[in-house]
Amino acid sequence: MTHTPDIPRPPKELIDALKEIGAATISGTLGHMGFRNPHMVGPVPQNRGKSIVGPALTLQFMPQRPDLFTEGEYANPETQLHRHVLYHVQEDDVVVVDARGDMSSGVFGDMMSTYFKGRGGAGIVIDGCMRDRPNVEKLDLPLWLRGWTPNYHVQTGIYPNAVNVPIACGGVTVIPGDIIVADDDGVVVLPVAMASKVIEESQKHHEWEEFSRLKLMEGGSLQRYYPLHDDARGEYEEWRKTNRVGTT
Repeated sequence: MTHTPDIPRPPKELIDALKEIGAATISGTLGHMGFRNPHMVGPVPQNRGKSIVGPALTLQFMPQRPDLFTEGEYANPETQLHRHVLYHVQEDDVVVVDARGDMSSGVFGDMMSTYFKGRGGAGIVIDGCMRDRPNVEKLDLPLWLRGWTPNYHVQTGIYPNAVNVPIACGGVTVIPGDIIVADDDGVVVLPVAMASKVIEESQKHHEWEEFSRLKLMEGGSLQRYYPLHDDARGEYEEWRKTNRVGTT
């Protein structure tokens, strides 16, 4: 029987706190912390207005080779590793797939996506394609993909090789259990070890940005209010005393 490893999942309080912060803020904060480009290039949002935060379950595809892979979609389904990554799905998990940017193989389709949603998964990120778009769209799953194809996952030149191993997706290294943050700006990878600091720094940034946005809308000086100049910090602190700043 095929065995694949599970992932370590970060504390729920980290996930909940990150749900209040957008991908752009997290990416910028990570950039200042030395993770210069946590943004995946390639997968783009397929249903606008969706946002997700959750730990990464990873699936790695490789180019087909006749001595390593024999095509047979239904001959022995349990040997197909794209099924096994879904067996690990828990609530808020994100399946992240390195499909090598392939535009001719649909990694998941209608039935696999239905199973994923039934398991409570948060969303799917693929450096490649899915299939069965009309039926998948009815599920209203948050998806970040390169596109769509009518072909099934091993019909052309790639095959699933490993589950919950380090992968590269959209040019970014993803370690199983990394936190994935995705919205209309795209997909960002956040190492768990950096999450608490990112939350702390993002909150500070969000608070003064709310104040600065208000001042700029009133016609205030860009030099003074963005980024917040030291000369304006006293004004900001006074504003904070009478304005509770929520997160978005």
